Amino acid sequence: MISISGKYWEELKVEKRLIDKAKIDHNLNTTQAKLIISRNFTEEELLSIRYNTLFSNPFLKSDDFLKACELLKKYILKKKKILIIGDYDVDGCLSTSLMFNFLIKNKANVSYFIPDRFKNGYGASEDLIQNLNSKFKPELVIFLDCGSSSFKAVRFMNSKKISSLIIDHHNIVRPYPLSDVIINPKKKGSYKKYDYLCTVFLTYLFLDLYIKKNQLRISIKDDQIYVLLATVADVMPLRGINRLLCINVIKNFNINKNFIIKKLFKILKIQRRLNLNDLSYLIAPIINSAGRLDNANQVIELFTTISNNNKIRILKNIYDLNQKRKLIEKKILEELNFNNINKIKGVIFIYKSNIPEGIIGIIASKLKDYFNKPCIVFTNSNGIIKGSARSTNNFNIGEFIQNALNKKIILSGGGHNLAAGVSLLKSKLDTFKRYINSKYEKKNHFIKNHYISKISSSSIHKSFFDELKILGPFGNKNPNPFFLIENVKIIKPKVIKERFISCFVKSNNRLIKAISFNQINSKISYEILNSKTDFDIFVVINENKWNNKSSIELEIIDLIKNTNKT
Repeated sequence: MISISGKYWEELKVEKRLIDKAKIDHNLNTTQAKLIISRNFTEEELLSIRYNTLFSNPFLKSDDFLKACELLKKYILKKKKILIIGDYDVDGCLSTSLMFNFLIKNKANVSYFIPDRFKNGYGASEDLIQNLNSKFKPELVIFLDCGSSSFKAVRFMNSKKISSLIIDHHNIVRPYPLSDVIINPKKKGSYKKYDYLCTVFLTYLFLDLYIKKNQLRISIKDDQIYVLLATVADVMPLRGINRLLCINVIKNFNINKNFIIKKLFKILKIQRRLNLNDLSYLIAPIINSAGRLDNANQVIELFTTISNNNKIRILKNIYDLNQKRKLIEKKILEELNFNNINKIKGVIFIYKSNIPEGIIGIIASKLKDYFNKPCIVFTNSNGIIKGSARSTNNFNIGEFIQNALNKKIILSGGGHNLAAGVSLLKSKLDTFKRYINSKYEKKNHFIKNHYISKISSSSIHKSFFDELKILGPFGNKNPNPFFLIENVKIIKPKVIKERFISCFVKSNNRLIKAISFNQINSKISYEILNSKTDFDIFVVINENKWNNKSSIELEIIDLIKNTNKT
């Protein structure tokens, strides 16, 4: 069935015999069984549903990790100059902070540098490395969340006898940069199955191995909250050890022991326990705003300074930057014609010369989510066109942008499955569009959206929500399940903060509080606000906590207008 937003929806089909077996084997209900089968839950994940399973370090015998330990130890012991270069997003900044703090505790001679998005661009170019070499005179450079495509930069470093260690999770192609050690699960090798880990997690596990191997009396366990923050900020799959990390961090996190998050909660006026959505939708955007609209080096200072006054100053600044970012984002989205975008065949390409460079990724993400297809948003930047891409799980945008770079269609680019960046000449824009769409057309790009089952309003209650919650945390590769409720009326819709819609869903004489985060200028929002007909609605079931009270709330994802009803 086709919805108001133009998406195709169908019920998830799973063989009954498999559902019945899973129900018996794992003591699950039908909905739970359907989800674990369709999502291929591993035995370890199934155990973690019922038991408090801890993740273990899978890299204790990895050659790359062991070689990196030996390399780092040599430069720490000899007090040789170490320079950390990280990316300007949450993953890059927190990786840099984690590594810097660790090296300072080990009395290493270390500095850090985060490239400026507007002056330096992504990653480490040869020009940047030459300038940093003149300034810092490093003998070892550690690339974090970048470096996998820095061929010229590494070649220059080798010519100057500067060692290098790359810890990254972005796409990488042979021949690899000639670095001393590259830790990247995207490489072909023994730990490729962990390609769902972000750079902070890889860095954390590397340091964990270093601590164990050298029998250090240092604990980095309190930094797991930042590993989780980067994991959700980079939209990594919440499966495998990411899932175990999330379960344990959320369960055991004590906000009173974390000055930064405690202050952020005070700024955001949150008075409850931390949940995963707080990290994804509230805290990560604030941390990211520094690199989007200003300079991300202040984020490293935030997470490495011992001065609480400095932390408060930086938190206020990046909070204000995020508020500014929201206003810019809102204005840009309001200017877009969603009806015209819906008519675009293939990948969505948006080119507007006046969009701030730091915002294009957010706009691409919003459009990708709404239209359920890959999107690349471009803007002008210093005489060239820069684009930020966001994609769906069935189209590896990072791989195809890397291929376009190899074919010299673009000037630079790279990323991973769901997100990537690209720079190109305006004269090459049409060529690039044709290339990406040619790859998209070869894929099965008719995306089906699956709902778990039809449910009645009477079945929506706290115990049903709790049964779903057992299979969480929900996120990439384990999304919050969708349900279909037929023949409902939308009651008392109103726009909140000019960004989302609050309303009630009426079904079988029962009213359930609901919310819609769809764009205000979208067809979905228009129908919720203006139509008096009945709808079939696709929803996610959430728990709303306020003033220590909890209630069930529906999140409206999509609608089908029921024209047979009045």
